[in-house]
Amino acid sequence: LEGESLINDGTALVVYHAAVAVALGGSFSLLHASGDFVLDVAGGVLVGVIGARLLGVVMERIQDDVLGVTVSLLCGYAAYLPAEELGVSGVIASVTLGLTLGRQGHRISSAASRLRGDAFWEVLVFLLNAALFVLVGLQFPGVLEAQDRSAVALLALGLLTGATVIGTRLVWLNTAPYLVRALDRRPQQRARRIGWRGRLITGWSGLRGAVSLAAALALPGDFPERDLIVFLTLCVIFATLVLQGLTLPLIIRFAAPEDDGAGAREELVARKHAARVAIERIEALRAEDWTRTDSVERLSRIYEFRMRRVLQQAGHGEEDDEDLDERSHAWQRMVRDVLDHQRAELVRLRDEGTIADEVLHHVVRELDLEDERLEI
Repeated sequence: LEGESLINDGTALVVYHAAVAVALGGSFSLLHASGDFVLDVAGGVLVGVIGARLLGVVMERIQDDVLGVTVSLLCGYAAYLPAEELGVSGVIASVTLGLTLGRQGHRISSAASRLRGDAFWEVLVFLLNAALFVLVGLQFPGVLEAQDRSAVALLALGLLTGATVIGTRLVWLNTAPYLVRALDRRPQQRARRIGWRGRLITGWSGLRGAVSLAAALALPGDFPERDLIVFLTLCVIFATLVLQGLTLPLIIRFAAPEDDGAGAREELVARKHAARVAIERIEALRAEDWTRTDSVERLSRIYEFRMRRVLQQAGHGEEDDEDLDERSHAWQRMVRDVLDHQRAELVRLRDEGTIADEVLHHVVRELDLEDERLEI
């Protein structure tokens, strides 16, 4: 869904770019505009794929975690700038590169780099979203002053626009699926159908935010009714984030969707296969000269327990077996208690001046990574 959302945003911004050009005095031809749209999207996808191939080779050879995160920050520009120079969509190129590299992420980057990268991008995205809203806050007084409409008229326009956006999404999601059903009668298509409950939740989840705001702020200063568009965009964001966001839990409880358990089943399959491969590899390592028998036995017992636990969760355990979930949680609770005491002792040593801050952070990071692996 996140990938689809990126593609939707990218194609919308291509149309937006053409629409802005027309509104500022350009001519419009449906045939010409459609051809440009296809060319922009296809060209952007091609540039993104080529850029992802080249950057994938580079990132595989990067050993430093900080450098890897820095390169990931520049990846979008590595697709955007060449695409814009070639006259195709830089947004689509960046989206394509991001999706392609994201699929390869676990192969071309190290575990430490992924941990650093996830934390970095989470903070950066939050700050970028916050910066956009700060920019709107700075422009908002000027936007209101430039309006010759009354407060009542502005409020009515904001309510109408927000209701149109929300209502259009709800209507589309409750009509278009029936058209798809009428045209596509394949069994696999029928298996993908969802009822009104799922459609209601999906329709009410159409929150607007950074992309809409950035598009409004990117309008040229002399664009007709630019101030009004910024105001209405903010109204839509407020309506969706606040109204829909705060009431979404109520909608979910009202719709009471049934969990088909597909996600849990897939996770069990993944854990079972991972544990099986680990056990097979451990057995193969027994014959290696550099392995120790006690180490192999200890590691083997850990993964055999994981396999038994997964099988029990999948309903394939013996009836008289102990509850392995309860046993695992008790073990993890004990591990966390030990980790907490280790951290407290390290802080005490730092406060006394026995160890330096750098040593504290290095050792505590290892403990935090171990803590992060716990399920409780």
